[in-house]
Order: sequence, then C-alpha cells, then structure tokens
Amino acid sequence: MTSKTTAVRPGRPLPGARGGAVPARAGSAPRALLRRVLPGPWDGRRIAAEAATVLLLGGLAALVELADTSAASAAAVGLAAAVLLLLRRGLPAAVLVLVGVGVGVLGGFAPVLVVAGWSAGFRIARPPLLGAVFGTSLAAVLTTSLWSNTDELPVRANLFISVIGFLLLAVLPAVIGRYRAQRVALLAALRERNAQLVRERAMIAHQARLRERHRIAQDMHDSLGHQLALIAVHTGALEVDRSLTDHQREAVSVLRRAASGAMRELREVVGLLRDDTLSQAGGVEAVEQLAETSRAAGADVSLHRSGDPRPLAAAAGHAAYRTVQEGLTNVHKHAPGAPVSVSLRYEPDALVVEVHNGPPPAPAEGAIGGGQGLTGLRERARLLGGMVHAGPTPEGGYRLAGVFPYDAAGIPGPDDEPETALPVPPDPATRRSPALGCALGAGLVLLAALGIVVWGAFLFFEVLGNATLPRDTYDALRVGQSEREVRSRLPAGSELMTGEYRTQGPPVPTGASCDWFISGEETGTLEHETVLRLCFADGRLAEKQHYPAR
Repeated sequence: MTSKTTAVRPGRPLPGARGGAVPARAGSAPRALLRRVLPGPWDGRRIAAEAATVLLLGGLAALVELADTSAASAAAVGLAAAVLLLLRRGLPAAVLVLVGVGVGVLGGFAPVLVVAGWSAGFRIARPPLLGAVFGTSLAAVLTTSLWSNTDELPVRANLFISVIGFLLLAVLPAVIGRYRAQRVALLAALRERNAQLVRERAMIAHQARLRERHRIAQDMHDSLGHQLALIAVHTGALEVDRSLTDHQREAVSVLRRAASGAMRELREVVGLLRDDTLSQAGGVEAVEQLAETSRAAGADVSLHRSGDPRPLAAAAGHAAYRTVQEGLTNVHKHAPGAPVSVSLRYEPDALVVEVHNGPPPAPAEGAIGGGQGLTGLRERARLLGGMVHAGPTPEGGYRLAGVFPYDAAGIPGPDDEPETALPVPPDPATRRSPALGCALGAGLVLLAALGIVVWGAFLFFEVLGNATLPRDTYDALRVGQSEREVRSRLPAGSELMTGEYRTQGPPVPTGASCDWFISGEETGTLEHETVLRLCFADGRLAEKQHYPAR
C-alpha cells in the first residue's frame, strides 16, 4: 500500500475540514464522465487492441455499406460504427440499442452488432436488465427493418429474417460473452479462495509452531529449572562448608550466583509463555486504563460495571481485555467521534463484555481493516468455551460483545485437536466441473442455435415450395377444367408468402374463390414478383391470371 501526501499552501484550509466547503475540482465532472464512458485501465496493450478492433470493424462496416450506397454514406457508417465500438465497454446497453436501430436500416452495422451483443452479455450481469436491453434492441431492429424494407420483402418474411439474424448476430455472441464473464468470475473466486486457503494454512502452521515452541519452553522451564535449582541449593550448602578454603568458597559463591542468575533469566524468557502470566499483558482490571487512554485521545468513552465481581482465569481475563481493546480500536478507525459505551456484566456463570458505539458524525475515510482481530477473538473465545458476536445496530452503530465463562480451562495444549477440521483445497476435478458445466451449457446453446437455423431453413424452403407453382404447370392448366383435377396438380399454398399479393392485381370474379401462388421466376430484382392466381366457380377453373406484384 502506498500513501499520498497532499501539499497544502499556507493560509488555505484542508480539503474537507470543518467550517469550510470542499470546492469542486475544476474539470472533475468531465473527467468522471470520460472515465464512465471509456473505462480503463488504458495501458499500451489495451490501446493497441482497441485501435485494431475499431479500425478493423469500422472498415468492414464501411465496406459492407459501400456495396449499396455511395462512398460518403459508407464513410459515415464506418465512422459511426467506430464511435459505437469505442463506447461499447462503458455503455453496453445504449450501444446495443443504437446498433439495433442502425442495423435495421443499414446492413453495414451487422459486424458491429456481433461485438455489441458480446459486450452486453459480458458486462451486464443482472438477468432482468440484460433481457430488457436485448428486448429493446430486437424491437428497434424489427421497427426500423419494417419501416425501411416494406417494398422489398413481405412483412412476415421480413420479421422472420430479422428475428433469426438478431438471434445469430446478437444473442448468440451475448451467450458466449456471458459464459466468458462467468468463467472469469469463477476463476477469480477460485484464485481468491486458493489465496485464502494458503493464508489460513500459513496461520495454522504458524500457530502449530508457536504451540510446539510453547511446549518445548515449558519442558525446558520444568526440567532445566529444576536442575538449576538443585545446583543453586547444593552450591549454597557448599558455600557454608567450613572445610573449604576461602578460595574454594569464593568459587562456589560465583557458581551459586551464576545458577541463580540463569534461573532468573530462564523464568523471564519462558515465563511469558505460561498461561498464568497472561494477566501481565492485561486483564479485566486493566480495562479502566484502556478507557482512560481512549478518553485522552478525545473519544467519549463511558465504562459501566454490573453484578458481583468474581475471579477469572488468566486466559479469560486476557480475552476480556482484548475484546475491549479491539472494540475501542475499531471505533477509533471506523467511527471517530462516536460515543462509546463499555460494559462489564458479571452474570451467574460468565462475564459479558460489550463495546457499543453510536453512529459516527461522519463516515471515516481511508479506514482499512483486515478482519483478523475479530477472527482471533472468536477463536480465543471458542477455545475458552465462550463466544464473540459483532455486527451493526439498527440505529447505525456497531456492537462487539463477548461471553467468557468463569471456569474457562484456558488455551488447550499442542496435543489437543481443534474442534473444526482444517479447510481442504478443492479437488482439481471439482474445480474443473463448473468450467465443464459452463462449456457444456455453451455447447448446448450453440447446438440449439444451429438447430434453429436448420429448422428455419427447412421451414422457409417448405413454405416457399408450398407457395411456388411452376410456370409450365400453370401454362398447362385450362379454363373449364374440373376443380378437382386442377387442385391435384397444385401445391398446398402458403398465405404467409402470398398474403400481401391478394390485394393486388385484377379484381376477383364475383362468386369465385381464388388461390394465389408465386411463379419462382427470376425477375432481376427483389421489388417485383410474378403472382399466379387461379379462381374456381361451380367446380370448374373459372379464371387464371398472372401479374407482377410488389
């Protein structure tokens, strides 16, 4: 972590100081808008990738449009495509809707629709919003397509082609983009989980080493201290022995003082690791000193005691002291200026320690907490047979409370097994299963999209075949033939393909029922189609007509 130092000119108030408003930095709003529209990070690799994408797809859009329009119009389409491509990362929803409006009128926006669909699927995480955006874009495509292509294709055919095209060019890339986003999130979660497991294992190994050192130190204290005590006793006895000379008595005195000094140093070094010395680091009686220290720092701290005080084990007293210390530390870091109430309640079977603060006057800026303090408190309370609770209060404050039994046995030794098993890293096969499931899902979506395309192609050609009457068959029919004979030579017909042509052409004979077909002849343009009409009356073919229709 790095810290930034802000130089303040003499005579100018600090930013955010009481009694003065924080002036808006000139140009901050445009910069924030620019960061929103063009989110970073913008390193050399990102800039090169974005430039290549914009140039490639913008040029492709211009080339596609150049086949139907002038060079100036194609250049305008390419420029608009480039702008939309630049905005797709910051405004994926708006870009997708705008591209949907453009692709219904100008085919040059089709390549941009693929990238816009992928970007929207990758960046819009909420399913309702994603569905609404794609629904709006599809409505824009259908509206503009029907508005601009009324003279080229029948309405139903236009709708069919627009929907299938949108599914392939927008929805399918969006599904792939959503899969990619979920895979990235999954990998990030796995990395975070792995890092957490590594940290936990390091902490567990560190605690195991400390427990082993504690055990070794206790053994040294018991065995070596006993031997040193024997040496001191025996040298003390020799020192008063009258049979020794002065020189020998002086040497024994030096030896006795060395043994006593070694015992004293051993107690000082090893004694801190004993449970019965925890009170030296702070107990319930030291809570008042914590409160006084916080008051001296400017905090409004009140201390309350209730119940009849009872003796505590050294480990329980130290845990109570650490609870108050952690609560006051968190208040200073996260809620400066908030009133704090510290209470010690001696219940019949346990000591209840509570640190409660009200809402702070202003939110703390730059407060950083790793959460290790509360984790350590909970583990300490669990080992003592108690519990720790921490959480916000309804009025906007925070409460930290701990319950510590009077008969706490203390922290267990190294041979005691923990109550909870160590976290086990996920098996590699388990880690692969979510990615495999996402891959299978994407494969199923691709197969479904391919099935829709194949089914749509078969349906289209089937409908087209039912609506097409070959011209030689039409020419072979004669007015006056029986209706049964004529219909046996006709296809099934399709109102989907010929419905718009029924209002065109010569008037229908009175009392006759007619069938319409298309000839399937090449007319050289999509704007005209040769329509064949057969009218029946009294069981006979009463009239046959063919005419061009738009």
